Amino acid sequence: MIFRRGSVHLVGAGPGDPELITVRGMRLIEQADVIIHDRLIPHEVLNWCHESATLIDVGKYPDHHRISQSEINQLLIKHACDNQLVVRLKGGDPFVFGRGQEEFEACREAGITCHIVPGVSSAIAGPAAAGIPVTTRGIARSFTVVTGQTAPELGFHNLNFEALANSDTVILMMARKNLRGITQQLIEAGRSPDTPAACIERATYSDQRVTCATLSEIASQADLLDMKNPMITVIGEVAAMVDQEQVEWPDEIQQHFYATEFGE
Repeated sequence: MIFRRGSVHLVGAGPGDPELITVRGMRLIEQADVIIHDRLIPHEVLNWCHESATLIDVGKYPDHHRISQSEINQLLIKHACDNQLVVRLKGGDPFVFGRGQEEFEACREAGITCHIVPGVSSAIAGPAAAGIPVTTRGIARSFTVVTGQTAPELGFHNLNFEALANSDTVILMMARKNLRGITQQLIEAGRSPDTPAACIERATYSDQRVTCATLSEIASQADLLDMKNPMITVIGEVAAMVDQEQVEWPDEIQQHFYATEFGE
């Protein structure tokens, strides 16, 4: 497949493991003249690009954005106008908390052809890699995905905790910093503090880490294990279905805690 120059492709790099990117995403990386990429991508995929390709890191860090979104939009337009094949490489899926729609609209408004290449979102792949189905017959018929990062001036007021408390499965993305506050708000909104919960750090990577606890204890558990972003938190009865062989327990907590709490 040959892709046209002077165009932009918003490519989802998948949940982490480089082998989980789509075939089309791989082919685009191999042919791209310019790759404008985020921080949380599997950087091994950049080895597929040809030697003359230009790589531009526009990754955002917590509380530090080296380049604004409007500047990223202009980079896409500039390189496409130079008749180059531009790949905008994003972690997960471009339209799941990735500002893909903003970039798509900016290209279209500038008259640039822009294509979307979906990626496997870590919101689903992360739990699956830990043995957790986000839905399963008789236990969970729905799931809700929310970002755990909130604007400082808004606090948690932009999250509908009443609705989240009633969702079968709640999946929190990038919620490490705010995990304790979010879980407390869910309990206050009516979610049982004994609801099973799991955290998955660096999901799908070879060094993936998984831990479990109840909703009231999961933040403390993550603290004890010093878990860090990128991290996914799953809240709901499905979290009790985690692959126990993957679960890591703090020294302060014996493994029988989980079986006792969840009545196994």
